[in-house]
Amino acid sequence: MTDTGYPSLRIAGRYRLRRAAILLILVAAVAILCLMSVATGTREVGWSDLLAALQGHNDDVGQAAVAMRIPRTLLAAMAGAALGLAGAIMQGVTRNPLADPGILGVNNGAAMAVVIGIAWFQMSSAASYVLVAILGAGLTSVFVYAIGSLGRGGATPLKLALAGAATSVAFSSLTIAVVLPRNDIAGGVRSWQIGGVGGATFDRIEMILPAMLVGFLVAMLSARKLNLLALGDEVAAGLGEKVALARGVAALSAVMLCGAATAVCGPIGFVGLVVPHICRLLFGVDHRWLLPCSALGGAALLILADVTGRLIARPSELDVGIVTAFVGAPFFIWIVRRQRVREL
Repeated sequence: MTDTGYPSLRIAGRYRLRRAAILLILVAAVAILCLMSVATGTREVGWSDLLAALQGHNDDVGQAAVAMRIPRTLLAAMAGAALGLAGAIMQGVTRNPLADPGILGVNNGAAMAVVIGIAWFQMSSAASYVLVAILGAGLTSVFVYAIGSLGRGGATPLKLALAGAATSVAFSSLTIAVVLPRNDIAGGVRSWQIGGVGGATFDRIEMILPAMLVGFLVAMLSARKLNLLALGDEVAAGLGEKVALARGVAALSAVMLCGAATAVCGPIGFVGLVVPHICRLLFGVDHRWLLPCSALGGAALLILADVTGRLIARPSELDVGIVTAFVGAPFFIWIVRRQRVREL
């Protein structure tokens, strides 16, 4: 009898324990950031006032802060988790390290669809915002992938990024063109286009919750299929996987997630780019661990960006879309330079 298999089993067990410990740390970090978000605002409110409001005591200042900050924190966590998870799925589906709902123009496509619905079709119901945003995100994804696939070499990472960037700029310009003649909606739309979680309410959270839950469920069920797709289409097909169906279902979950987030928060960029890359450094390329890590990391990043925006611009605030752009733009440049070096 030999025990040659035991060391590998022990190593695998250590990796699982390490990954589980990191996930628990991320959960704790999200919880701490949620407390910070509730306690932090453009106006100073003491912990005693907040605790009194949470306990139902008559404290007008504390109750006002809790009423605004709790839904805002929940929305930031949900939107961040959705964007981080959507970015990880897009990178897995396209095998493109530059894939991100913002960089590929998906968020701006969803935003343009919502603005057209409001301006031209008098769209006003909450459900219609979400449905139209998801439809716009889906059509944009197909359009960008088709454009990026033209020419020699197919859909290379750089071609997809360029096609997405061009589409994003074009859709932003078209959105402005739609909004300019409409003074009645211009102010709200321009503020929403920056991307933020201010003005969050429980009604808005309830509006996107069904789409978010379906998107999360489908994404998690696609983890094993994404692992097979990472081996290459031919290998995945040889292992019995229906490649086109697997890619389409996973992409649908990403479209639902970023469409729902954009419907309420506006187009927020770079979360889906930064978070999955950091999570790969912690967990490797196994999507069964990468996807939940990306969701937790996205929630943590967006809550932190929201808290930072409230702190550095007191007594006003910076929208999270501006803060994430400051973080994500240098990261994007680094990824592009790294990718070009590998291709040389």
